[in-house]
Amino acid sequence: MRLKDKIAIVTGAASGFGEGIAHRFAAEGAKVVLADINDENGRKVAQEIGGDAVYAHTDVTSAADWQSVVKTATDTFGRLDIVVNNAGYTHLNRPMLEVDEAEFEKVYAINVKSLFLSAHAAVPVFRAQGGGQFLNIASTAGIRPRPGLVWYNSSKSAAIGVTRSMAIELAAEQIRVNAINPVAGETPLLKRFMGEDTPEKRAMFKASIPMGRLSTAADIAGAAVYLCSDDASLVTGVCMEVDGGRCI
Repeated sequence: MRLKDKIAIVTGAASGFGEGIAHRFAAEGAKVVLADINDENGRKVAQEIGGDAVYAHTDVTSAADWQSVVKTATDTFGRLDIVVNNAGYTHLNRPMLEVDEAEFEKVYAINVKSLFLSAHAAVPVFRAQGGGQFLNIASTAGIRPRPGLVWYNSSKSAAIGVTRSMAIELAAEQIRVNAINPVAGETPLLKRFMGEDTPEKRAMFKASIPMGRLSTAADIAGAAVYLCSDDASLVTGVCMEVDGGRCI
């Protein structure tokens, strides 16, 4: 069990990649705090996992909610080892000037501001313990942008920059910071990435991936287990592409 006795917070854990990561972490021996705003699904996932999981309603754009979910982890399980910043949002695939200010702000609040807030809540705990780690779920869109997703692409570029910058600053304190860059995957956001969910759109997205398929929650969870395990104890500042060889 590669994460035995580790305590993890996983945001966006009620569905998609976050749900897959939470299940896999628990299977690998971790105890998991499922953080989400979808209470019904979040509680359902916690029940599926069992006694090694608790659900905590968490708006990742709220400093108070971040302080609360970190306290839930430490009060319930005694410590905190891992924060997985998975919760994400995208505007609909459309020309850049058709995205209004409110939607732009929501994209940046969930995809970027949440990283700032998670650091303020968790770094003091990690420092007191002598170490810990962040895993940020960024995107291949942050390094190889797709058209129609300008503001989403740029938010994921920012997440990659935050990951590398935090890794350098915190390395001497044994706080590791890594990211995963998934290619488009089977999540609730897929329709928004594509603009519409049609066989033609899916075929177009799959055609940009040499291995010929979209990413799955299992793909991302497998990479997450490695990066958060002791096997990766000297790995920090890495933004691992899980993309089937996508080059365009």
